[in-house]
Amino acid sequence: MPRPELALEVDRTALVVVECQNGVVGRDSGLPDLADAAKPVLPEIGRLARAVREAGCQVVHLTYAPALGNRSSNLKTPLLVGIRDSQAHWTADHPAVRVVDEIGVAEGDLVLPRHTGVSPTHGTELAKLLRNVGITTVVLAGVSLNVALPVTAAELADEGFAVVVARDAVAGTPVEYGESVLRYTLRMLATLATVDGIVAALGRTAGPTDRSR
Repeated sequence: MPRPELALEVDRTALVVVECQNGVVGRDSGLPDLADAAKPVLPEIGRLARAVREAGCQVVHLTYAPALGNRSSNLKTPLLVGIRDSQAHWTADHPAVRVVDEIGVAEGDLVLPRHTGVSPTHGTELAKLLRNVGITTVVLAGVSLNVALPVTAAELADEGFAVVVARDAVAGTPVEYGESVLRYTLRMLATLATVDGIVAALGRTAGPTDRSR
C-alpha cells in the first residue's frame, strides 16, 4: 500500500534536534558507544538543519546542561547515575553543552537547555513556545533512540503536535535496536521519513515570501 506524500507547511513546521552536543555525541562524549553510532548521522542532521533554515522553518536545539555543580541531575535513573562523573565539570558555558560543529547554531536558531531529567521536553517551555509561534508539526532528529527520542515523540504527540521523525538523522545503541525502535515504537507515534523526503516536502510548500529565521 503506497504511503501518502509527506506534507509540511513551512510556517507551521519546526526542526527539533535532540541532545546533539559535544558531551553526548562529540569526541568527549561520556557515552562513547552512542557517539560512535551517531557519527554517520551527524552530517545528515546538519544537512537537514541547513535545508529547513533555508526553507524558512524554525530550528530548535534541545541540550542538557546540569546546574548547581551537577547536583541538579536526577539520580533516580541508572542512566544519569552512570554518567554523573563524566558531567561533573559541565557548566552552562562548557564546551560539552555546545551543539556539535557538524550541525551548528545559526542566527535565528533557538537553543533550549534543560538542567535535569531524562526527558528533553517534560517540564520545559518547548510546547508552549512552539504553539506561540504557530508551529503544529515537529520534525525530530538527534539522539537517542533508546530513551530521549521515543519520550519526546510521545510527549509532543500528547501536546497536540504532528511529529515526523527523520529516520536517517537519528541514532541509538546498538544500531539494530535503534532500527527496532523506529519500526515497532516510533512508527506508532510519528510519521517516519528520510531527510531527502523532508527536504522535498518543504520544497513543495516553500514560496517566494518565505524567509530564513
